[in-house]
Amino acid sequence: MARIEGTASPDLGTTPEDLAVQIKAAEAILVGAGAGLSTSAGFTYDGSRFTDHFGDMIDKYGFTDMYTAGFYPFKTPEEFWAYWSRMILVNRYETPVGKPYQDLLRLLEGREFFVLTTNVDHQFRKAGFPKARLFYTQGDYGLFQCSVPCHDTTYDNEEAVRRMAGEQRDMKIPSALIPQCPVCGKPMATNLRSDDTFVQDEGWQAASGRYAAFQEKHLRGRVLYLELGVGGNTPGIIKYNFWRRVHDNKEAVYACVNLNEAYAPAEIADRSVCVSGDIGGILAGMLEMKQR
Repeated sequence: MARIEGTASPDLGTTPEDLAVQIKAAEAILVGAGAGLSTSAGFTYDGSRFTDHFGDMIDKYGFTDMYTAGFYPFKTPEEFWAYWSRMILVNRYETPVGKPYQDLLRLLEGREFFVLTTNVDHQFRKAGFPKARLFYTQGDYGLFQCSVPCHDTTYDNEEAVRRMAGEQRDMKIPSALIPQCPVCGKPMATNLRSDDTFVQDEGWQAASGRYAAFQEKHLRGRVLYLELGVGGNTPGIIKYNFWRRVHDNKEAVYACVNLNEAYAPAEIADRSVCVSGDIGGILAGMLEMKQR
């Protein structure tokens, strides 16, 4: 996403030291995390991480990365789930906890905070973030749902995913392993928001309620809206929402940490700090400052 018109240099600074000052001064911190945070942890969807796990599919289908491969029109469900079981296994179950997530948690220790994220890789929970402080608004690789959907329930998929990934041959899973809805018998889908069939189950609704309560509690006061690695795919969920909240609360501060897209709207530039660079390195450096 290109820098948009109407942006201005942030008055509160552009360095990790400037951001550390705002974190320390905040009465409450709302973190908005996008894909850039996981990318900084090394969990990329292209490069060697992609070719090492999907070399055969690259040759057959011409895939260029894991993200766009997810939209490929597979001819059979056996082929579809061969790809998706590997995709989920690699990004949900076989990734270690990312250091940037661990460092972020340590930076937030003892603070009033909540995390809103569009990431679906479960890294926040792996790092030890309390479930009560998280809202995964776009779903979770680790959950299945009915594709229709005929009911609003999700199901843990680790056992099914591991079997599909382990037993596939020639880029197809055995037909007997195709996941089917236990209620209506229609195909299952991964619980990822892509259209109006996305299931917002009981856990999602509870997290949404906790997020709303946090926002309501902190409509005023020195609130830091800390945006980490948010791009332009779904800016209305985090970025635009944070801008509006800071605009409406004259005591609030907006912070943006991004490798290439750290900027603030002119309307809130006087209460913004924007740091360009690798998120993981920036968080690690701030943690060292805190420990000193």
